[in-house]
Amino acid sequence: MSASQTSSSDVPTLLVKIFGKDSPGITAGLFDTLAAYSVDVVDIEQVVTRGRMVLCALVTEPPKGLEGDLRATVHSWAESMKMQAEIISGLGDNRPRGLGRSLVTVLGHPLTAEATAAIAARITKTGGNIDRIFRLAKYPVTAVEFAVSGVETEPLRTALAPDAAKLGIDVAVVAAGLYRRAQRLVVMDVDSTLIQDEVIELFAAHAGCEDEVAEVTAAAMRGELDFEQSLHARVALLEGLDASVVDKVRSEVRLTPGARTLIRTLKRLGYQVGVVSGGFTQVTDDLKERLGLDFAQANTLEIVDGKLTGKVTGEIVDRAGKARLLRRFAAEAGVPLSQTVAIGDGANDLDMLNAAGLGVAFNAKPVVRQAAHTAVNFPFLDTVLYLLGITREEVEAADTLDTA
Repeated sequence: MSASQTSSSDVPTLLVKIFGKDSPGITAGLFDTLAAYSVDVVDIEQVVTRGRMVLCALVTEPPKGLEGDLRATVHSWAESMKMQAEIISGLGDNRPRGLGRSLVTVLGHPLTAEATAAIAARITKTGGNIDRIFRLAKYPVTAVEFAVSGVETEPLRTALAPDAAKLGIDVAVVAAGLYRRAQRLVVMDVDSTLIQDEVIELFAAHAGCEDEVAEVTAAAMRGELDFEQSLHARVALLEGLDASVVDKVRSEVRLTPGARTLIRTLKRLGYQVGVVSGGFTQVTDDLKERLGLDFAQANTLEIVDGKLTGKVTGEIVDRAGKARLLRRFAAEAGVPLSQTVAIGDGANDLDMLNAAGLGVAFNAKPVVRQAAHTAVNFPFLDTVLYLLGITREEVEAADTLDTA
């Protein structure tokens, strides 16, 4: 049987494992040592944790009669580098990964050993195998990514959701593959997502009807009231308010922690970013300019003779409208819906979240958390970056570029 006919699983291989204190030149030194024995590289894996390295190289067996010399030389080299070596003989490559590839991102503040054990055990019980674990970030939360094979994304997401709720952590499950990093458009809700406030309540505070408006807003966000009807009812309470209040409200708006970092990082990495809001263009237009957003759409308060009329003009941005605008933005950006991300917190965001390639419920109401693809319950908007596989190092690199 020729070499080309030999199954890769039948080829003798050596697993060379080097471990110890990390220092420059170890990887190059190991492969320089192996090069003298005419071996081919089958696989490489290297991990450095708190200054300790584990380097694994799977290589073909050397020519007959040279394996003993290779082993002795590698051990001698490792000792000279103050490292340890282990060499294991075997056949072929790694075990084939099962069908179904998912990326499980776990966010904790802190991320406890108990929570990690529970998630790992649940993955195993679903029939999944953890192929690789990688830390994405250590602050403002600890974010760890598990690459899992052997189980489809949806059943894995369903199985992990109860554990996440019980353990007080966030677990996001997305399909692995090119689309994860190809998602090039992010569209956010504004009130209680991009910003900490409900804009209509800020207006209501100046009109002396804040409590009444807040009650209607809360009912609408819980899905108990039709959004358009509640919008007209709340806006009617603002009738007669002086238009100068618009500038005051703009100054009162508080961005959610991490909002600037999220947008700056996405823009630096080539994403387009937009907002859709059941609030008002009088505020979203200002946010678009200040934050460098690509798209923004909201309702518009009617102003006549310097006074709010208690009405809105133009197309109403409601639950269905947000999904429609997501599709419009995607078309204008030249991005398929499968490569979009939507972020929101209220019931009127659900159509948009479900239409996007990835829908993220951010500090959301229970009905929204249950229906969205994934949820983030930490008060930092930039944690959404980790769900896209963006590491803290990339965030900091974007910050560096921004200040260069």
